[in-house]
Amino acid sequence: MTTAPQEAPARPLQASSGVGQAPGRAMRSTTLLALLALVLLYLVSGALVFQALEQPHEQQAQWELGEVREKFLRAHPCVSDQELGLFIKEVADALGGGANPETNSTSNSSHSTWDLGSAFFFSGTIITTIGYGNVALRTDAGRLFCIFYALVGIPLFGILLAGVGDRLGSSLRRGIGHIEAIFLKWHVPPELVRVLSAMLFLLIGCLLFVLTPTFVFCYMEDWSKLEAIYFVIVTLTTVGFGDYVAGADPKQEYPAYQPLVWFWILLGLAYFASVLTTIGNWLRVVSRRTQAQMGGLTAQAASWTGTVTARVTQRAGPPAPPPQKERPLLPPPPCPAQPVGRPQSPAPPEKVQPPSPPTASALDYPSENLAFIDESSDTQSERSCALPRAPPGRRRPNPARKPARPRGPGRPREKGVPV
Repeated sequence: MTTAPQEAPARPLQASSGVGQAPGRAMRSTTLLALLALVLLYLVSGALVFQALEQPHEQQAQWELGEVREKFLRAHPCVSDQELGLFIKEVADALGGGANPETNSTSNSSHSTWDLGSAFFFSGTIITTIGYGNVALRTDAGRLFCIFYALVGIPLFGILLAGVGDRLGSSLRRGIGHIEAIFLKWHVPPELVRVLSAMLFLLIGCLLFVLTPTFVFCYMEDWSKLEAIYFVIVTLTTVGFGDYVAGADPKQEYPAYQPLVWFWILLGLAYFASVLTTIGNWLRVVSRRTQAQMGGLTAQAASWTGTVTARVTQRAGPPAPPPQKERPLLPPPPCPAQPVGRPQSPAPPEKVQPPSPPTASALDYPSENLAFIDESSDTQSERSCALPRAPPGRRRPNPARKPARPRGPGRPREKGVPV
């Protein structure tokens, strides 16, 4: 009867205990706390730098505003301080809603913050999660619609961004591949070619999506180069403070300007996504190579250890076997008395019993461990019984000798005849 092989029970899942282990495992508590401390230190250092740089400017602007307010009250004594404060608050709220302070009720300006181009750009800032904040929703219906619009639009834009990033990255890599082929024809080392291709990938992307838009915004918005590149970086990193926004100037006369800016944002974000994907792939390749090298080093160390152990063992000689305990033998049973003159009849052959078929479970009785003792005692008793000792004073009869075998092919050898 045979039993089917049973699978080993699954080991219980253990808590993770390290970084860089199999995916799906958590980070160590010490590593997580160290990373949190590093981020907090980075935030505190940034806060101290920004406070040292911006707080004096804020105090200066507040002092200038107070001076202008006092000057206005002295020039217009009929206006009270409270009325002037209410007026300033209403102006600030109107500016936050997108109103233009240079436009009044008598002017014929057709500029609107919510024309089709501006509304398209505002919708784009929602799904790209930039959110400049220079234009905000003021109605409850608009805020309610914005909630559902963002919940649907952000995942949809993420899928589009991934697809555009793959196409853009593959196109750039295909173009750089031709340049790599030229370098390889010039017998440039492959390692140097990889470094040059990575630098070209970054350089072409920065030229197309950072430097070129910087000069375009300097021309279209009348910004300085620092202001333009500040807007580009803040936009492509989706920070979006809102202090500088392309197309927010009421004097802008191109209705398709802001939609074109949004398409630039799409391509720029896709390029940054492809850069991050390339960096992630490179890190995975480096990690695999490092693991392979570590595995090779481990195998070499194990082989070296085995070789050294074998040499030491050969020099020292084989180890002595452990001493075995002597097994006590039972005394042989007494042999029955037999007549002296009678030849001993041969003992009948013992019947050999066939071995019993194997059972499903092995037996383990104490008598099995003593089987060799019974067998040795029976053998000794048979030997002692087969050759009985003669009583003292009498000689054991000699057994009959076998006739000598004739030499030669069949006739006896004659005396005196040479062979």
